Amino acid sequence: MGSTQGTDEARAALLARLSRIEGQVRGVRRMVEDGRACAEVLPQLRSVIQALCRVQDLTLNQHLRRCLRESFGAEAGGERERKAEEVFLLLSRYREP
Repeated sequence: MGSTQGTDEARAALLARLSRIEGQVRGVRRMVEDGRACAEVLPQLRSVIQALCRVQDLTLNQHLRRCLRESFGAEAGGERERKAEEVFLLLSRYREP
């Protein structure tokens, strides 16, 4: 199984997203501690879930592309890239949030 790192830039982008998500979770925690209404907390929770799903999608995308490159050789073929995108879109469309 491959590394979750991808390129240094991709890894940095994922880490930045995760840092923002950590901040969102701390904010939700404060809302709960302060006794904020459920109707105020729920949209924030949904936002955190969606952000985590996006990190999951990006990680899956990196892994899929790396696997395809390793399976079919180092050169980047247009058809291979289109197929990778097609599979990634299908996986992200049908996964549970």
